[in-house]
Amino acid sequence: MKNQSYLEDIWFYACRIRQFEKEDWAYYIRWVGLMLGLLFSTAGFVITGWANGVQFPAYVWNVPIGTAIFVVAIAFDTIGHQTAYKEALKSGERLVHLITIGAGVSSSLMLCLAYHWPVFFRIPALALILLTVFYSIIDEWMHWTRYMKGNSDRIEMWSHFFIFVGHSIMIFSWWNWYDAGYPGVKETLVFLKF
Repeated sequence: MKNQSYLEDIWFYACRIRQFEKEDWAYYIRWVGLMLGLLFSTAGFVITGWANGVQFPAYVWNVPIGTAIFVVAIAFDTIGHQTAYKEALKSGERLVHLITIGAGVSSSLMLCLAYHWPVFFRIPALALILLTVFYSIIDEWMHWTRYMKGNSDRIEMWSHFFIFVGHSIMIFSWWNWYDAGYPGVKETLVFLKF
């Protein structure tokens, strides 16, 4: 694979999906589906407000944009995780992934709850965001260790880069939105019958 172009590497990596067994498909659909739900809900919310004349600060668009980057990256990354690198992840990396996912999903939920209870959920949301970043860094260290030992490839590494980029854009934009008092949310909720 070393003499192949990036496009050939991407194609080769994506074709590993053919190796999926039933349990791999179940995991893939749950994980990528969960993140697609986040993408559709955040994008749908912002588009609904915008289509009805709500003026959001420009950074609010970074929530669905960052989520979209994140979803594409995990859709690729998970293929390798469920095939070529499945055994390597059992050494502890899978646990780090689950902790990171738990903190990431929880931080998003805390930011949603912070709309109604901003003071109460401020610290839990921030703590979970920071834990997500911390465990993402641990995960990256584990991936680089594997890569340096020849048990990873550049597509997996680039996937992780874009996972980190997408998540960071999404979650820090969302935090900024919350910290500013969620401008545009109240106006948009009217159009969603809340």
